Amino acid sequence: MAARHILWRRVLCLALFAAFFYAAGDAEAKTALRVGYIGPLTGGNSSIGLGARNAAELAVFERNEDSGATYNYELFSLDDECKPDAGIKVATKMASDKKILGAVAHYCSAVALGTVDVYHRYGMPVIVYGAVSPGITYGNNYPEILRIIGTLINQNKVASEFMLSQGYKRFAIIHDTTDYGKDHKDYFTKFIKEQGGEILEPMFGVTSDQQDFTTELTKIKSMNPEVIYFSGLTPLGVRIRSQMEKLGIDAQFEGVSGIKSDAFIAGLGPDLAEGCLSFLEGSPVEKLAGGEAFLRSYQARDFKNLPDTMAPFAYVAMRQFLDVIEKVGPDRKKITEALYKIKNADTLIGKVSYDDHGQNSEPYVSKYVAQDGQWVVWEDSEYASGKRSLKKPGAGK
Repeated sequence: MAARHILWRRVLCLALFAAFFYAAGDAEAKTALRVGYIGPLTGGNSSIGLGARNAAELAVFERNEDSGATYNYELFSLDDECKPDAGIKVATKMASDKKILGAVAHYCSAVALGTVDVYHRYGMPVIVYGAVSPGITYGNNYPEILRIIGTLINQNKVASEFMLSQGYKRFAIIHDTTDYGKDHKDYFTKFIKEQGGEILEPMFGVTSDQQDFTTELTKIKSMNPEVIYFSGLTPLGVRIRSQMEKLGIDAQFEGVSGIKSDAFIAGLGPDLAEGCLSFLEGSPVEKLAGGEAFLRSYQARDFKNLPDTMAPFAYVAMRQFLDVIEKVGPDRKKITEALYKIKNADTLIGKVSYDDHGQNSEPYVSKYVAQDGQWVVWEDSEYASGKRSLKKPGAGK
C-alpha cells in the first residue's frame, strides 16, 4: 500500500508539472508588444477622448482573444488634456519609449499640430483619429504621421453648401484662436463667398478659456446675422450658445465637428441645444456595415463611457496597427511603410486609403441636427421632413 501510495504521488506530481509546463509555455508562446493611445482623458473633451480610448482598447482585447494572432498586445494610454503643452510632453514620453510601436492619437488639432515633430524625431508611426486641421498631414512630409479621419476642408465645403441650400445668406463668425478654429473659419469663409453668401465683418476670435462673450455677442446682435457660425470645441460652444439665449439673439447656431458630442447637448440641456447644427467626417456607426456588431462588442466590455463620435475612427485605426504588426513584426519603420500601403480597405468607417501624405482620402461628411436631446443625422430628422423648422432665413433682421 505504501509503495502504491508513493507511486500515485509521483504520477500526480508529474501531471501537475506537465500542466504547469504546458500552461507556462502557452503563455510565453506569444511575445508581448505595446501600442499606444493619446487623447483628452480629462477636461471638457474627455467624453470623446475616453470613448476613443475604449474603442482602441476594444480592438486590442479582440486581437488578444484571437487564437491566430502572433503576438499579445498591451495598450499604453496617456492624457493630452486637449492642450498643446501637455500633448507635447506625453507624446515625447510615448515616442521615446522604443517598446511602444505606434499610437492612435489626438482629437484636438492644436495638440496634433504641436506633436508631429516629436513623432517624426523619434520615428514612431501615429494614426490621428480625430483632429481635422489640414496641416497635420499636408503641412509636412513626415512619413510617421497618418490620419484616418478626413480634413476640415471637406467638412466646410459640405457645411457651406448645406447652409446656403437652406436659404441662409448672412453669417457672423466666432472662432477660437487656435489653428483649428482659424482654419475652419478660413475655409468656411472661402466657400460661402464663392457661392454668393455674405460673411459679416468683423469676425470674432476668442480664447478657449474665455467665459464672458457679452461684448462679442452684443456686436453680433447689432449686425443682424441669420446664422452664427462657431468654429471651436464643445466647452466653448456651450458657453457661447448659452449666452446667445440670454442676449436674445434669434439666429441659427451652426457649429463644426468640435461640438458634435454628447457633452454639448448635456451642457446646454435638450431645449437650448434643439436645432443646433454640426458637421462631421464619416457616417454614423449604426449606419455602417459592422456597426451593430461593434456596438454590441463595445457594450459587452462594460466600459464606463459610451462610444462617442470618434470611437469608430480610433477602433479602426488600432485594428490597422495590429493588422500591420502581425504582418511585418515589431519594427516601427516597417510598420510605417506597411500602413501607407493600405488602399481601398473595407472598414467599420467605410473605405480607407492613405495618400502620399498619409491622409485618408475618404471625403464623406455627415450633417447633424440636435433633436430631442440627441444628435440626429439630418436626413433622418424631423427638420428634413418638414415637421420641425430651423431658424428662418431673415429672422435675425
